[in-house]
Amino acid sequence: MSDENAAQGDAPEVETPETETPEVDPIEALRAENAELRDRVLRSAAEMENLRKRTERDVSDTRSYAIAGFARDMLSATDALNRALLVLPAETRDSADGTLKSLIEGIELAEREMQRLLAKHGVKQIEAAGQKFDPHQHQAMFEVPNPNVPEGTVVQVVQEGFIIGDRVLRPSMVGVAKGGAAAPEEDSAGVDKSA
Repeated sequence: MSDENAAQGDAPEVETPETETPEVDPIEALRAENAELRDRVLRSAAEMENLRKRTERDVSDTRSYAIAGFARDMLSATDALNRALLVLPAETRDSADGTLKSLIEGIELAEREMQRLLAKHGVKQIEAAGQKFDPHQHQAMFEVPNPNVPEGTVVQVVQEGFIIGDRVLRPSMVGVAKGGAAAPEEDSAGVDKSA
């Protein structure tokens, strides 16, 4: 034997201690991984459901309110036709004949048709006269001293307001009563508390 072999053979073998690692139960590891994956899938499903609902709502809003700008412009034209009819005195309208009668009927027909088409597309008139002033639907133009009507009641409509869906397209321009008895308070169910 050579000296090298002898030197290796004479050296005692030293055992290196193995560090003890706690044994992980493979079944528990799989259960934990399964629970984590299940949680991820449930969260992803919930996020997709929320996205679907939000998209449906956006599409519905787009369908309902896409014509809002156009409808607002059409209201200006409808107002112009209505003002043209209001300028004519009642006697002139009743006694009109020939061309003037045809013109008046044509304006009335055009105004009614525009109102019908607006209604067909979800544009509705706001009922303001006699109602309690609502700043979300009415625009107060002036106050009218009237002790016979509860304060805050709409007593005059200067320009009709319109809604599309549940959004105000144009608020009603109104005159509001001042100086009357306070309007009766209503609870959330709309029941008069003062009675």
